[in-house]
Amino acid sequence: MKEHSVNPTLKTTYRKQQTLQKEVSFLGIGIHTGKEVTMKFKPAKEGSGILFKRTDLPGSPQIPATVEYVCDTLRSTTIGIRDVRVHTVEHVLAALYANNIDNLIIEVSAIEPPIGNGSSDIFVDMIDKAGIALQDATLPVVELHRPIYWCDKDIQIVALPSDEYRISYTLHYPGSKVLSSQFHSSAITPEIFKSEIAPCRTFSLYEEVTMLMDRGLIKGGSLDNCVIIRDDVVFSKNGLFFQNEMCRHKILDIVGDLSLIGFKFLAHIIAIRSGHGSNYEFAKKFYNYITREHC
Repeated sequence: MKEHSVNPTLKTTYRKQQTLQKEVSFLGIGIHTGKEVTMKFKPAKEGSGILFKRTDLPGSPQIPATVEYVCDTLRSTTIGIRDVRVHTVEHVLAALYANNIDNLIIEVSAIEPPIGNGSSDIFVDMIDKAGIALQDATLPVVELHRPIYWCDKDIQIVALPSDEYRISYTLHYPGSKVLSSQFHSSAITPEIFKSEIAPCRTFSLYEEVTMLMDRGLIKGGSLDNCVIIRDDVVFSKNGLFFQNEMCRHKILDIVGDLSLIGFKFLAHIIAIRSGHGSNYEFAKKFYNYITREHC
């Protein structure tokens, strides 16, 4: 893992690093493989960052959860080194970033973390169960002094200077009555994330589900862990948790994907129709801004 420091021209504040007080685990199934997977959160020393560890492979290889190790963004975010992969990391990372967990080893016994109910709820619960531990070392929190912008046709993401971390998202699927227009804006704090963002489940159009099934994916998918939209009908277990739950889940994804920048920051992220691929492209540009100021 490369070591990079914050560009000295940027305004930064500092806070104590954090890990968990104790080890905690969860047993579930993977969304794509449908196989049982055990995930463990293990406290890590200062300066370790977030590391995924594949305990099912010889030598238990580790992959740092940073943007340079992203290798696929189709339908979810995958990190990897050579032929070692961990799929669908964004829901786990969103919970960790929103709760200011800086150092942690995430052990998984398969290629993907458990999907839970398709949200970040189980990961927030794990953090609550383990408790948060303050560490002696500090880390920088970067403040923007100018906007950062990325776009591709009708997909747009901008980061504006702000004294808080906030995400505003516009969801627009022109072919779906249900998803034709949704908007949500939320500050990202541990309390707000837990109550208003973490419960929001992944979703898919019915037509996309059939395509993924034909490709041998989402073997663990069901209404227990996904919201399905067909025409103007929403299929979900226990109904929608929020009227704009799908838009809020997109915010959840952004928190997880942008955590891969590897630095803490304050900014107002405004995103229109972004997904994992565009989040990744924006994260790379944001990373360059923080480390080199050449974007």
